[in-house]
Amino acid sequence: MGGVGGEQELSADNVRGIVLALISSGFIGGSFIIKKKGLRRAAAASGIGAGVGGHSYLLEPLWWVGMITMIVGEIANFVAYAFAPAVLVTPLGALSIIVSAVLAHFILKERLQALGVLGCVMCITGSMVIVIHAPQEQEIASVKEIWKLATQPSFLLYVALVIVMVSVLMFHFSPLWGQSNVLIYTAICSLMGSLSVMSVKALGTSLKLTFEGTNQLVYPETWFFVLVVATCVLTQMNYLNKALDTFNTAIVSPIYYVMFTTLTILASIIMFKDWSGQSLGSITSEICGLIVVLSGTILLHVTKDYERIPQSKIGIYAPLSPSLTTRLTGELLDHVEDGRTSDEEKVLRRQEMF
Repeated sequence: MGGVGGEQELSADNVRGIVLALISSGFIGGSFIIKKKGLRRAAAASGIGAGVGGHSYLLEPLWWVGMITMIVGEIANFVAYAFAPAVLVTPLGALSIIVSAVLAHFILKERLQALGVLGCVMCITGSMVIVIHAPQEQEIASVKEIWKLATQPSFLLYVALVIVMVSVLMFHFSPLWGQSNVLIYTAICSLMGSLSVMSVKALGTSLKLTFEGTNQLVYPETWFFVLVVATCVLTQMNYLNKALDTFNTAIVSPIYYVMFTTLTILASIIMFKDWSGQSLGSITSEICGLIVVLSGTILLHVTKDYERIPQSKIGIYAPLSPSLTTRLTGELLDHVEDGRTSDEEKVLRRQEMF
């Protein structure tokens, strides 16, 4: 990682954060496959899929194994934010998509196209660039230090802008265009998500200090961060469910990931001054690495979308994927895949993407 004086070695905290983020990606990516197999098994046994109101999967042990696997992954991700900057941890979440795609190729027999392999390579390459040039984690001794960072004018301005934008989107744009423009719901989720990650990092750091012997639970600031996390996550879940119920998963997923990752990194730069003291070269490398990761993620999802369309439905002059412009302007996609697979994926996305 580049500092003002040159390259620096990864700190012990950054290494712990990277390891936890990688473990998180492995567990979360694997959980998607396990839960999908559980959903299929439950639907085959009951005849009613989860996407059409069936809840037989709650009695399926394999689905619960997948849910526990996902919870372990989310806990690892939560703890990772206590050790490493969001600029480092958040982009590494894209690796869970790679794990899911590779396992689906071998276990679910969902073929990974050549462009999908390229997307995986891009995500890995971009993640390596970010890891190499990521900033050092700040040394924080008390939740009051985090509170001071959270109440600095620049971050308060960001919070105010987020609240205003979310309010306008929720009460004005959502009733008018929420059902026709995918950006409305995903923007709400992403904006709230950036605040939830900052609060998760604050809460995780507070718990880490508490376990190290300095009790932070006695401070009201800690409980305030708990309240913010709960509020933001519930809002994210609500509007993400609306987005998945209204639009194709293949377009909701990459748009949400790109917006969420970008806004989270922006919030972290403002609040924690992640780029303070870094060289221009390191910052440029991190931005390039992030762009590569985001591009690889979009490519992976576009490839999945193409793979779900039966070849008999694709004409000679059909594009690789339905037009992004068509999707963004609100024309609903025709679902040519069978209903069960679509419903399964919606249920899985609701359980994972928040």
